[in-house]
Amino acid sequence: MNNYELMVIFTPVLSDDDFKASQKKYTDFIKSIGGEIVHENPWGLKSLAYPIQKKTTGLYWVMEYKAPSSLNEQLKIQLLRDDNVLRHMFTVLDKYAVEYNGKKRSGVPTGTEKVEG
Repeated sequence: MNNYELMVIFTPVLSDDDFKASQKKYTDFIKSIGGEIVHENPWGLKSLAYPIQKKTTGLYWVMEYKAPSSLNEQLKIQLLRDDNVLRHMFTVLDKYAVEYNGKKRSGVPTGTEKVEG
């Protein structure tokens, strides 16, 4: 099982309930294939760097999970079929990234925080 991070940008016209339902759909899909959800982080509505399908904002959602590598291709097909998804990106996490994300979630200093003086 490999560690992955998935970032999805959903269309901004989704209601809060639809946004949560879409998140649940993909977490359930990963669990049904044999994956394990490590962490979810819905960022909410953010501005896009450039317009996508004539939209300037999007609902961001980041999820860290463990899964066999074959799962990503099946998940990619599901994401491409969904009209509510503007963009998605998979990232393979090495052991250092997994350690960093764990520290960041638990509040342990990672050495990358801004120092105010």
